[in-house]
Amino acid sequence: MDGGSGLNIMYIKTLDEMGIDRTNLRPIRAPFHGVMPVKQAIPLGQIDMPVTFGDQSNYRTETLTFDVVGIHRTFHAILGRPCYVKFMAVPNYTYLKLKMPGPRGVITVGTSFYRAYECEVKCYGHATAVIASKELATLRGRSPKKRPTQRN
Repeated sequence: MDGGSGLNIMYIKTLDEMGIDRTNLRPIRAPFHGVMPVKQAIPLGQIDMPVTFGDQSNYRTETLTFDVVGIHRTFHAILGRPCYVKFMAVPNYTYLKLKMPGPRGVITVGTSFYRAYECEVKCYGHATAVIASKELATLRGRSPKKRPTQRN
């Protein structure tokens, strides 16, 4: 859930794990910012996907447009304002809940604080590895290409 995002984003790994062929993507070349620090991201394409919230007794399905990006993240997708508008959903970030009207009353979607913590730990681990690899590349760029010979 990201109420600050003007896009619904899906990661290519998620698309692949769902068994959806990449040829189903519609081309798009409009870059966006804010997903990766200091960099712009160019989507691989867009895809329309049905999204369902609720259970058998009270559910709702809407078709959402996702920008598919080739960035590695610990999430499957990010639901932004377009999702909230389509489902008329109201997020509560404090309790990690998303509420929306359904045919038989309010549909509440939530997660556990432990699951949110697990995602943050994975995301932190990935970010740390990326930063460490960039620092290592910088250090390698500064080091001499030929090692000095030892003198006895």
